[in-house]
Amino acid sequence: MNIRPLYDRIVVKRLDEQDETTASGLIIPDSAKEKPQQGEVVAVGKGKRLEDGKVVGLDVQAGDRILFGKYSGSEIKIDGQEYLIMREDEVLGVLDTQGVTGGSSSSSKAKA
Repeated sequence: MNIRPLYDRIVVKRLDEQDETTASGLIIPDSAKEKPQQGEVVAVGKGKRLEDGKVVGLDVQAGDRILFGKYSGSEIKIDGQEYLIMREDEVLGVLDTQGVTGGSSSSSKAKA
């Protein structure tokens, strides 16, 4: 894929992690499935241009797994693959790929 988003836009590939069957064994047709609101950042722009002309870099990077709103971005199709182009401010959060480590160590540091 050869696309470079401009300014504070990012290109996202949706991650399909939905089960095709319910717990009781019913098969869910494609037309009834909701599109996932989770994706992987494929490409990022150079950053947001401020009013004074400075460019501020983005917080997300290529390879990050993100959460976004149901109606975020614009859908595009490149080489048979579907992608979303959205602004960085439409990203709700970045998923930590390392998992959750015990929160007790951070609370003990705050008390010290």
